[in-house]
Amino acid sequence: MLLETFLLSFREIRRNLMRSILTMLGIVIGVAAVIAMVTLGGGAQQKVSNDISGLGKNLLMVMPGSQQRGPSTGGAAFKAGDVQALQRGITGLAAVAPMATSSTRAVYGNTNWTTTVSGTTNAYFKARQWDIAKGRSFDEAEERAGRTVCLIGATVRDKLFGQQDPIGARLRLGTTSCEVVGLLAGKGSSGFGTDQDDTVIMPLLAFQRRISGVDDISLIFLSASSDASIDKVKAGAEALLRQRRHIVQGKTDDFHVQDMREIATLVEGTTALLTAFLGAVAAISLVVGGIGIMNIMLVSVTERTREIGIRLAIGAFEREVLLQFLVEAGSLSLAGGVIGIIIGLTISAIAAPMVGIPFVLNIWIIGIAFVFSAAVGVVFGYFPARNAARLDPIEALRYE
Repeated sequence: MLLETFLLSFREIRRNLMRSILTMLGIVIGVAAVIAMVTLGGGAQQKVSNDISGLGKNLLMVMPGSQQRGPSTGGAAFKAGDVQALQRGITGLAAVAPMATSSTRAVYGNTNWTTTVSGTTNAYFKARQWDIAKGRSFDEAEERAGRTVCLIGATVRDKLFGQQDPIGARLRLGTTSCEVVGLLAGKGSSGFGTDQDDTVIMPLLAFQRRISGVDDISLIFLSASSDASIDKVKAGAEALLRQRRHIVQGKTDDFHVQDMREIATLVEGTTALLTAFLGAVAAISLVVGGIGIMNIMLVSVTERTREIGIRLAIGAFEREVLLQFLVEAGSLSLAGGVIGIIIGLTISAIAAPMVGIPFVLNIWIIGIAFVFSAAVGVVFGYFPARNAARLDPIEALRYE
């Protein structure tokens, strides 16, 4: 009897094939939209996480100025003594890298490009986990004497040298001539949308003497030796700098230490919230699709009133009629769900590389979409099925 009910349902679907396809369309669009939004959102979240991780492992950034509200404000720049104090006074450090930066026009031959020039030490490459694709880093004598040598990022190489080998060439940074001794490996865009490869790195002392003209340090990178020591390093740095900058108890710090884990958590949380919102908006179309199924099933009940009356009159049970209509609604919804999943994954696989994010397959959302599409068919198909099962056989047989 159950097999007969299923066969009757599928026969009815096949008999009105075009109407069945149009009925499924709402479910297909809804499921495809949910799958695509959540999958692309997951890819964007992973990209942001990867970009922030690419800034450096176990990284802390120490900057002057208070950041209690909004952007950093106030606070004197750091000096070389602060860096030395951090190196000597804090345990659990893998690297300490001071940095000062300036936007400067770089010139090579007849080509020029405005880029960010930074002065730092070799510890910077360790803290940022930044490999050198070609050439070398600074040697100890160059750092100590402040010689004008530099390493350039991939973007600067492309803009100034094209396909030429930049190693050994001399470029001009403002009025300062600088020998290129190394080419940095490409890092791409950061999690904040800036091009990390659009940079020139030179010894800190050379930068201070020839570019900025002052001995200020605008940023200190602290790389902890392990995940477990990050909080200890952060607390130690804050305590040491409060002491050096004569900040008494109860006063606001005129510097701040940013933990990259906190930034990553904030950005990932924002991305996840946006993805959930887009998924919820897309899910509305599933409800619209369910209403479409209910509408078509009500029409089907009206069209088949005499058929239902005959079945009830010759001994069919109400539950059999109810089951038949539920199977029809559920089959349409399930088929739409499967097609929607396939379309949604296809759209995501095509769109992800186009927008520069990884394709992240989320098994959970596929399962949820499949179950939800089946539930939509059963829930919205129940009312028409119940109406069909409760028809009075005599009145149904009289229906024209």
